Amino acid sequence: MQLLRSLIQIFLVYLLMAVMGLIGAPVVLWSRAWTGGWMKLYARGAMVLTRWLCGLRVEWRGPVPSGAVVVAAKHQSLLDVLMMFAVLPEPHFVMKRELIWVPVLGLYALRAGSIWITREKRGEGKTMLRRLRNRHRGSGQIAIYPQGTRVPPGEVRPYRRGAAMAYESFGLPMVLAATNVGWFWPKRGILRRPGTAVLEFLETLPPGLPRAEVMQRMESVIEAASDRLGEEAAKQLAADPAG
Repeated sequence: MQLLRSLIQIFLVYLLMAVMGLIGAPVVLWSRAWTGGWMKLYARGAMVLTRWLCGLRVEWRGPVPSGAVVVAAKHQSLLDVLMMFAVLPEPHFVMKRELIWVPVLGLYALRAGSIWITREKRGEGKTMLRRLRNRHRGSGQIAIYPQGTRVPPGEVRPYRRGAAMAYESFGLPMVLAATNVGWFWPKRGILRRPGTAVLEFLETLPPGLPRAEVMQRMESVIEAASDRLGEEAAKQLAADPAG
């Protein structure tokens, strides 16, 4: 039964994306701010569908970043992107180039202020900073996934320097964020498990710290908090036979 619910959830989440994408075409042409608002509406709609069909709730913890900051976050599945977009006041995502070709999503994300990068291209860090300067203009939250991709729980991936470069170049505080969404909505696979997926905003690093210290604290704090949230998720799944 949970597998069937998950299949329906996947269908409806992408159907909603297509329908809202078509309806919102004039919004994209008219206003970047309205585009961001429309995407927030989609993100919350997708999460409501997921809760209703699969019993998967979402929870945000910690102070939500506001103003001009860099948000360095753990990335485990599409769900943490939806959660981030729904709650940040003015997010500017750094996303991989392949996503700009995804129907509806790519166009809307770019119009809302996100930028794309080619992860393995030499010198892409400088290109990222140039594009961010053009998009960010001193306001909003620069949302970066330092590992560069979705990383399933328990898998180890190195932290890249892009988030630290943005922090250093713009002279902004950095908010660290952890999650356990991959336990319920995996990177690969169909099954959506019931429970409470958490996105937690952690400590804020003040501007001006050495890059080496930023890299060390970013990885150690985010990984430790994500492991802690993962233990919470594992207990939920163990207690619920449907999970």
